[in-house]
Amino acid sequence: MASTTSGKSDEEIEEMLDRMLTRLALCDEPKLENLLSKLLPLTISSLSRSSSAVRTKVMEILSHVNKRVKHQQHIGLPLEELWQLYMENNAALMVRNFCIVYVEMAFDRVTKEKKENIAPTMIANISELPSQHQDIILRMVLKVIGECHSSQISDEIAAKYRLINEPQDKEMFVEFCLHMLLYQPPSASGGSPPGLSVSQSNRVMGKTPLSHDMLLIRKLGLLNVVDVMELPVELVYPLYVAACADRHEPVIKRGEELLKKKTSGVNLDDPKLINRLFLLFNGSVGAEHIAADSRVNPGNPALRVRLMSAFCRSVTAANSFPSTLQCIFGCIYGNGTTSRLKQLGMEFTVWVFKHAKIDQLKLMGPVILSGVLKSLDGYTGSESDSIARETKTFAFQAIGLLAKRLPQLFRDKIDMAVRLFNALKVESLSIRLIVQEATNSLAIAYKDAPVTVLNELESLLLENSQVEQGEVRFCAVRWATTLFDSQHCPSRFICMLGASDTKLDIREMALEGLFLGKDQRRSTTESINLKHPKLADMLNYIVRQQPQLLESSEIREERLLFPSQTYVAAIRFLLQCFEVDVEQNTATERTPEFVSSLGNMCLLLEHAMAYDGSVDLHATASKALIKIGSHFPEMLASRYAIRVPWLKQLLAHVDLDTRECAARLLGIASCGLPISAASDLINELISSVKGSGKSRFEIQHGMICALGYVTANCLLRTPTVTNSLFQNTLNCLVDVVNSETATLASVAMQGLGHIGLCSPLPKLDHDSGTDDVLTLLREKLSKVLSGDDIKATQRIVLSLGHMCVKESSSTIISDALDLIFSLARSKVEDVLFAGGEALSFLWGGVPVTTDMILKTDYTSLSMTSNYLMADISSAEPMTSRFIGIEGNEEYHVLARDMITKKLFDGLLYSTKKEERCSGTVWLVSLTMYCGRHPSIQKLLPDIQEAFSHLIGEQNELTQELASQGLSIVYELGDASMKKNLVNALVGTLTGTGKRKRAVKLAEDTEVFQEGSIGGTLSGGKLSTYKELCSLANEMGQPDLVYKFMDLANHQASLNSKRGAAFGFSKIAKLAGDALQPYLRQLVPRLVRYQYDPDKNVQDAMAHIWKSLVADSKKTIDEYLDLIIEDLLVQCGSRLWRSRESSCLALADLIQGRKFDQVSKHLKNIWTAAFRAMDDIKETVRTSGERLCRAVTSLTLRLCDISLTEITDARKAMDIVLPLLLTDGIMSKVDDIRKASITIVTKLAKGAGVAIRPHLSELVVCMLESLSSLEDQGLNYVERHAENAGIQTEKLENLRISIAKGSPLWETLNMCIEVVDEQSLEQLIPRLSQLVRSGVGLNTRVGVASFISLLVQKVGDSIKPFTSTLLRLLFVAVKEERSAASKRAFANACAFLIKFAAPSQVHKLIEQTAALHTGDRNSQIACAFLLKSYASTSSDILTGYYATVVPVIFLSRFEDDKNVSRLYEDLWEENMTSERLTLQLYIGEIVTLITEGIASSSWASKRKAAKAIVKLCEVLEESVSSYHQVLLTSLMKEVPGRIWEGKEDILEALSALCTSCHTAISAADPAIENDILSVVTSACNKKVNKFRDAAFRCLDKVLKAFKNPDFFGVVFPLLFEMCNGAFISKQGSSSLNGTDKTETRETEDTSVPHDKIIECITSCVILARLNDIIKWQKDLVHVYLNSLAPAISWIVKVSVFTSIKELCSRISEGLKDMDQGVDVSSLVIELFYSVSPKVIDCISIIKIAQVHIAASECLDEVTKLYRDFTRAGGAQVQVEVGFKTELVHQWEIERNEQAKSLMKNCIDIIDSLQNKSL
Repeated sequence: MASTTSGKSDEEIEEMLDRMLTRLALCDEPKLENLLSKLLPLTISSLSRSSSAVRTKVMEILSHVNKRVKHQQHIGLPLEELWQLYMENNAALMVRNFCIVYVEMAFDRVTKEKKENIAPTMIANISELPSQHQDIILRMVLKVIGECHSSQISDEIAAKYRLINEPQDKEMFVEFCLHMLLYQPPSASGGSPPGLSVSQSNRVMGKTPLSHDMLLIRKLGLLNVVDVMELPVELVYPLYVAACADRHEPVIKRGEELLKKKTSGVNLDDPKLINRLFLLFNGSVGAEHIAADSRVNPGNPALRVRLMSAFCRSVTAANSFPSTLQCIFGCIYGNGTTSRLKQLGMEFTVWVFKHAKIDQLKLMGPVILSGVLKSLDGYTGSESDSIARETKTFAFQAIGLLAKRLPQLFRDKIDMAVRLFNALKVESLSIRLIVQEATNSLAIAYKDAPVTVLNELESLLLENSQVEQGEVRFCAVRWATTLFDSQHCPSRFICMLGASDTKLDIREMALEGLFLGKDQRRSTTESINLKHPKLADMLNYIVRQQPQLLESSEIREERLLFPSQTYVAAIRFLLQCFEVDVEQNTATERTPEFVSSLGNMCLLLEHAMAYDGSVDLHATASKALIKIGSHFPEMLASRYAIRVPWLKQLLAHVDLDTRECAARLLGIASCGLPISAASDLINELISSVKGSGKSRFEIQHGMICALGYVTANCLLRTPTVTNSLFQNTLNCLVDVVNSETATLASVAMQGLGHIGLCSPLPKLDHDSGTDDVLTLLREKLSKVLSGDDIKATQRIVLSLGHMCVKESSSTIISDALDLIFSLARSKVEDVLFAGGEALSFLWGGVPVTTDMILKTDYTSLSMTSNYLMADISSAEPMTSRFIGIEGNEEYHVLARDMITKKLFDGLLYSTKKEERCSGTVWLVSLTMYCGRHPSIQKLLPDIQEAFSHLIGEQNELTQELASQGLSIVYELGDASMKKNLVNALVGTLTGTGKRKRAVKLAEDTEVFQEGSIGGTLSGGKLSTYKELCSLANEMGQPDLVYKFMDLANHQASLNSKRGAAFGFSKIAKLAGDALQPYLRQLVPRLVRYQYDPDKNVQDAMAHIWKSLVADSKKTIDEYLDLIIEDLLVQCGSRLWRSRESSCLALADLIQGRKFDQVSKHLKNIWTAAFRAMDDIKETVRTSGERLCRAVTSLTLRLCDISLTEITDARKAMDIVLPLLLTDGIMSKVDDIRKASITIVTKLAKGAGVAIRPHLSELVVCMLESLSSLEDQGLNYVERHAENAGIQTEKLENLRISIAKGSPLWETLNMCIEVVDEQSLEQLIPRLSQLVRSGVGLNTRVGVASFISLLVQKVGDSIKPFTSTLLRLLFVAVKEERSAASKRAFANACAFLIKFAAPSQVHKLIEQTAALHTGDRNSQIACAFLLKSYASTSSDILTGYYATVVPVIFLSRFEDDKNVSRLYEDLWEENMTSERLTLQLYIGEIVTLITEGIASSSWASKRKAAKAIVKLCEVLEESVSSYHQVLLTSLMKEVPGRIWEGKEDILEALSALCTSCHTAISAADPAIENDILSVVTSACNKKVNKFRDAAFRCLDKVLKAFKNPDFFGVVFPLLFEMCNGAFISKQGSSSLNGTDKTETRETEDTSVPHDKIIECITSCVILARLNDIIKWQKDLVHVYLNSLAPAISWIVKVSVFTSIKELCSRISEGLKDMDQGVDVSSLVIELFYSVSPKVIDCISIIKIAQVHIAASECLDEVTKLYRDFTRAGGAQVQVEVGFKTELVHQWEIERNEQAKSLMKNCIDIIDSLQNKSL
């Protein structure tokens, strides 16, 4: 605009403005808008001039404009020109100021379309505009957005908003939108809305307040606009949050929808975003340096609640000091806070304490803590409100977290501890658990507290450990175990008290604090490594808490000072302290302090034996005394030598263990007595035993047990007891064995065994002489051993071993062995193991001493022996401590020979599996306990052979023990022996070695266990050992099989009693060390074997793995490639178990792996999975499915660009996708196909752009699979659809619907999302090939639909390919037979033409239009294509309407109803006004019609003829301009051969004559006769249908032209035809039914009588009266003949009509009598000749319609005759012959209308007769 005036001077400008003002003043209102569009921009641009005169003139013009347009909103202003002027770079500020005023005024005067189009351009570069203008523009834009986009926004406008690129512009617009969302109408109290300042509120509102409705639509509109602008989620997140807290429900709903849909990936740790959210939450009210109008109010409560949920997910929010602090205190104490906000504030506090950086936390922590505590103080003890409870919950959680992060805040005082422990007591149960957690967390804070604080805490914990509330006690114990170390006595005492708590969790925690938990059972060495307090310190603290423990008077009479469980825990812990002290102090020093502590310990144990104590307590206390005695027997003997009576009381205790301990203690105490006192004690015990026949069992048991221990201990002394006393003792015990029950007999035998450990048993005197002890007892012992009392049997067997240790009598040894061997068939494991121990004592060299058995807590060798736990290689022989080496070696040699012979010649190779089992147990026992003995060393090869043979046993116990025995043998041998043993064992396992001995099968030998046939015939774990041997051989290290067996049995052995007996810990360690060098070979196989189908193999390999590998994950990572390669090889193994285990191992192994770890194996893993899924064995298939699931999960993660680097994702896709598309989806196995489709779908979803290189293969595969993977049942149904009455099209639609709902189609949709230009180049040729050669309905429809979607997605990028695709698609549409496929390809064509060149489009539409002349398939193709063009590319099709409309119009008249319906629908959908459309394109339509008529195709001729009929019907006379060409075409077609449907030509001719008769007559009057000639000629044709049409045409032509001359031409012809019809009828009647066939033929060729009459009627109407008179005779003849009885009633009705028309014509003639036309004869003829015939028809025919028509005819004739007589035309005859009949018919007539008409006729006749009279 400025350029227009730039070259002019100020005067010229002023003059121009003056002219403009004059012109403006003279302008009328209608022309004002056009004038202003040019004048206003030019005028305002003149303000850039500095001349005051110019500016004054401008102001005059603007003032005039304002006055004229102010109140006339319909006058528009040039908005676009004004905005262009405003945005000019060199525009002056004044120009811009005035521009913005008129822009704002123009905005309200333009159309909606203009507003929404210009609004996006106004936002662009808004950040560069003056600030005062920014607000105006933004308000205008928001107003437009509200008016236009509150419900939806078009794609075109959305694209314009997305063109806003500058970040500053976007931020400014979003900020204003946020203010608009926060704005609410001001309240009565004034002020700004929440979340806004006064200035921001005024900025949004402008000059006029915004109503609720205006606000609603603007907020909805801006949300829609922001949604389509695709802004960064961090920028729009505050908007959506604010929308969710709005007052308007639609805004809330839309906000929540966008929040869920758009903000899932929001970065809540973006500092800029968090600062904006904090400003919304806190406002800036407290900032003093900010002006009052600019201070932002905090958001409303609903908004703040929404914001808190965001803060509680943001680490940045937790570190935004001081905003974080303001937020928390605003929630807890702010004005207008709610209970919900308080709860969220506390929740945020928890979040802050958890995630704040430590330096920030140090600043905020104390302040927030004070606020939290103040908040807690404001609550009552228990809150009923759920939100209040939640708030308190978060408060306590916050305290717990802060204690972990800032412990220094708490450790100087115990105030917080006191507060939390008190809260535990008073808070409700729902909160107490949280408080408990916080309390437990607080314990850590006091870890390094000052001593004074810790002392106060001790008191606090001790006090709270005994309160009523369980949670308090729990925390007290937890604090005791975590806050203090294990050497802290007060805390351990609290644990002791907690051990008797009623709650299980407190008890367990207390026991853990004392190292007594279930999982804390440790060996002595491990216990020593733990830190324990000094025994003296611990005891002193306990005594300080309970001084009564030092009182010792009448111990058993007192009550317990602590609960029993406390005592038990205390005793067990004190024993641990005792053992540690003994180990560390080498407690032989016996310092006074230590001795004193032992005394106190004994006092405590004695107190524990009070009557109120539990059985468990008494047993524990008595065993503790034994434990002390085992280390300090002299001290214990001296202490309890004076307390023998107290010990004797305990012998009657109800608990077996307590009685045995008391007996053992009494034996130890006897050592402190003088020998005389000891002898007296023995005598007293003998007397008690002999005199206790009627005593309680417990008393008898205790006395017998004590007798054995006391006597044995005395025998070890010097001097010892007298021989007579010794004899008395033995006799007493022998008598008990022989006379008492099995239990007491076994106890007595146990006593004899203990005595036998100390001295050989002498022969005993009896009535018949002297005999050995066993000789006297053999019968009774045999009986007991054959009984069911297992415990008694065990005791007796062990005692037999003990008795023979120092025995020198071969008879006794022989008897003992016989008794032991009698148990060879026992099935009780405990009995067999007891026999093994007994045999070990008999063999000699067992690793225990007599003192150990008598004075310690010894129970058996298996529980005591640590022989093989020691380092065998470095262990020195301890033969000096072994029992049975001191002397009597010759008798032990005898025993060994007997044992060896029995084992090797009898039991181990017995035919009885029970004997083989017992032999195995006993041989393992001998090897274990006596393995260092030279005699065992010599037997090692034989032992090896026996064990090698026995590992193949079906009995599980035999197998396991044989394998363990082999390991023991191996460790015992030297290097050469180890080598020989290895060779022999490997030969045995592999079957290559020859056995020296074999089991001989007898008739009763059990080879298979019952029910084992059909199972694993090898039985038991044989397969396990075979696998081990195979593995060792593969590695070339056959000796490693021993190591394997050690490891395999170690863990399982520890879990059983016999496992403990043969502790293999050291063996396993040794084996593990030996195998370390072979890990590279071992690891792959061990991994696989851990998944073996055989549970035994699994367990064995798992145990080996645990022993070999310290860090499983590290080892697997190190050997990952080797493992995977081995597993992949085994996946193809011939053995099903290898295939199954490999699949399962792979499935677990690949989980969580990175791409670089599995990249080279990924393809092979998939192949292995597919192969396993098609395995012949079901379990392998199941494992294959598991592997498939695992590799699917792995592949999805590796190909997901959000989880994996895009380069790795692409590489993974390159590996996997081709395999899935070829081997997977194309597989014949259903499971593989389904799995492949699923994974491909998921890959496409997660891979994103990584899938682009494979798009062509993937898309083609998916499209082909749509058909190939379809259920074949649907295909079968479609083939037989017609027979089943199912519509094929519906079935096709069903198939397509199913296909589009499948994962395959979902994958295709995802492929479309990632298509780019580069991938298009690969994709289009493949799609083209599929269009050409794809088979199957779903594939054809799929490829067409895919192309449609693809075109929509890529837009202009498809242009290079449009020519190729259009050509292919057009051919596909034309050739497809399926309607669904045809429609889909047509849609694809329609989408493509949007991007095709105009020449391509023109050619395509021409080709499409040409299809309508083809066969039915082509016509349908044409319809589908045009329909698709119209619906998809209507703007393009509109330009080709001249081509398309005629085709659609003409095709509406196809003979095929389905085809015509398609075009009919197309016409109705696209042509708004039929008449208008036909008028516009009539020329093109006529051209097409004439081509159709001239066509050689009858169908085309028919179609064109029907089109002419429709054209004439709609346009009527408007067709006149084209009548000549149409008439000529039709006239040419009427003559000549008659073809099917030619009658349509006649219909068209008649329609054309009807609508264009005036134009036809005017153009050439002679043409009428030509038309008449053509039509009358057609009437003479013999084809009925055509002739009928000809008569109809003749009727219409006569009516159309109304030419009187036609009567003379047409009537003679009609009369002649009518006569022919009469003759035909008469001939037909004369046949009288004799020849029905001939009759039928006659009827077929007869003329249409009714049509002739109708034509005669038309002739009568147009004829001149004199012509009628001329032919009256023939005319009446026709009427009379036509009313004959033989003529059809339909013809007669036509005759009645014709007569009425004739009467009408005569009546008109009567009015013109002066014309000289004599009608009298005709009238009389009608009245007297025709009327009777009419009455006859009434009488003969009983049809109401005939009666009415005849009556009307009669009425007209009668009236005509009356009028004729009145005009003086004739004399009335007195007699009317038919009157009588007429009266009769009137009387009987039922139809009222006919009756009325007949009555009228009678009245006329009567009046005529009366008149004549």
